Amino acid sequence: MKKFFTSESVTEGHPDKIADQISDAILDAILEKDPNARVACETFLTTGMVFISGEISTSCYVDMPKIARGVIHDIGYNDARQGFDYKTSAVITAIGEQSPDIAQGVDCALEAREGAMSDEEIEAIGAGDQGMMFGYASDETPTLMPLPIYLSHRLTRRLTEVRKNGTLDYLLPDGKSQVTVEYEDGTPRRVDTIVISAQHTDAANLDQLREDIIDQVVKVAIPADLLDDQTQYFINPTGRFVIGGPQGDAGLTGRKIIVDTYGGMARHGGGALSGKDGTKVDRSGAYAARYVAKNIVAAGFAKRCEVQLAYAIGVARPMSVLVETFGTATVDEEKLAQAVMTVFDLRPAAIIRDLELRRPIFRACAAYGHFGREDLDLPWERTDRVDALKEAVKG
Repeated sequence: MKKFFTSESVTEGHPDKIADQISDAILDAILEKDPNARVACETFLTTGMVFISGEISTSCYVDMPKIARGVIHDIGYNDARQGFDYKTSAVITAIGEQSPDIAQGVDCALEAREGAMSDEEIEAIGAGDQGMMFGYASDETPTLMPLPIYLSHRLTRRLTEVRKNGTLDYLLPDGKSQVTVEYEDGTPRRVDTIVISAQHTDAANLDQLREDIIDQVVKVAIPADLLDDQTQYFINPTGRFVIGGPQGDAGLTGRKIIVDTYGGMARHGGGALSGKDGTKVDRSGAYAARYVAKNIVAAGFAKRCEVQLAYAIGVARPMSVLVETFGTATVDEEKLAQAVMTVFDLRPAAIIRDLELRRPIFRACAAYGHFGREDLDLPWERTDRVDALKEAVKG
């Protein structure tokens, strides 16, 4: 049976991604000085303005306007004629502290308050909110990511690369990609459709742009064996894309959560990732779920695996842990779920410790996906629990 699945990605110059990067750059700057800070940072952008808000409890000071301008400069919005730039945009901040009602449950989990944790157990941090998070892995790519989002990210990364290195010097920072993959009996066979929208200068020739993007972006980013004479290309299908970035559309932290994760191939709990420290399980739980799923697939226990975690605010232990392998498991799923509970400590403090979430490592994740990153050494992408899982399954 043939099926078609589509995922999208956006460049680092997309307004929502600028917002994510600013929020995570602020988080990184704070964690560098105060690893125990509580950060929930939100950014909103529009023409000529950056608005930073949220709840932050920390012992340090960071220059948020300077950080925001640095991110905008690095992305490439360096000329006021683009409608948005790091020099002339106003940067407004409105920051409060974390609510003491939330803080009491995060500082001391319900289990510790009830005496259910011994002194030998890991520090009793409670989850910063309720909610459910999903992690996913599939054996269809080297990074154990779904192929459509894997290819979509490759396209947007290449768009940025040819813009910044001058290969296509008429490109501007905003852009999107979309890839439709044809599956046959659950196996990806070919790329059916590619859509790319790339912001460009007013002087750019559209016919030349389309030819250049196919030659310099598509044919470099997409393996040749996935393309054929039936593959369809839609390059800047509106015809003109000069007005872009925050001038063309407002940007907001957390509005690209499907781009950030699995491109729609897996379910999503709804919580955004960027701008949040590790006590927020929207972030730490999502990373932990990916870590578990990836190790299960890497161990050969399933071809596809989705892991759901659920938490209650102020409680350390997850409310539920679900392992779903979509009929691809090579061992009994109940035994596999038990092995997961044995091998992985899924309390927030343990996740923060094991995945090194007090380090300033987040801005780099805020564009081109938080998972499957070949260019970054991210702890939740490691497959260092494979042997432990195999032993637990045997036992």
